[in-house]
Amino acid sequence: MIELYFAATPNGLKIKLFLEETGLPYFITPVSLSKGEQFQPAFLAISPNNKIPAIVDHAPAGGGAPITVFESGAILQYLAEKSGRLMPTDGRDRLEVLEWLYWQVGGLGPMGGQAGHFRVYAPEPVPYAVDRYTREVSRLYGVLDRRLANREFIAGAFSIADIACYPWIVPHEAHGQTLSDFPNLERWFMAISARPATQRTYEGVESSYAPKQPLSEEERRVLFGQGKR
Repeated sequence: MIELYFAATPNGLKIKLFLEETGLPYFITPVSLSKGEQFQPAFLAISPNNKIPAIVDHAPAGGGAPITVFESGAILQYLAEKSGRLMPTDGRDRLEVLEWLYWQVGGLGPMGGQAGHFRVYAPEPVPYAVDRYTREVSRLYGVLDRRLANREFIAGAFSIADIACYPWIVPHEAHGQTLSDFPNLERWFMAISARPATQRTYEGVESSYAPKQPLSEEERRVLFGQGKR
């Protein structure tokens, strides 16, 4: 049984989407980021970077003590290897999937996160930052659009590469992007959106870039004001 420490951010939704696609048994332990639950000692013992998602595998292969994993890319790779699903075993094909998984965690996610932060959450406009990150997200969308020009999925068959990228395309409007500008990406996005597992994953989920009300000063401090201590 997989215990998923979860909040409905793109990174959290990646793992939920994988679990829905594969049918691995799991349960969710919610983490309220605005309340600072990610800084609780019990959570930090699992995720020392105080970020979601994180998992505890209570039934690891071969038995033994539960296994904890943090960082969404590492979690996807671990679960794919555990289940034998959504990642090829052939060396070349496996490498291709991992390239695009790491492309997402190293580029699309961080740049999308910065674009969303400065476009939605910054307490005052920072035009240079908005332009810088919006342009970089547009460039990355272009990379993915060209990749999908002659293929149905990002790396061969549907895989953890697609699962990693999709939740970071969902908030495209908050990132300042128009999907119709990227026709191959739009076609892929609509196909993933139509999958039953995707619909189950996103049922009742509100966009992390559409807060119901402005953040309080305390919520802003908790979410964005952490330093080395």
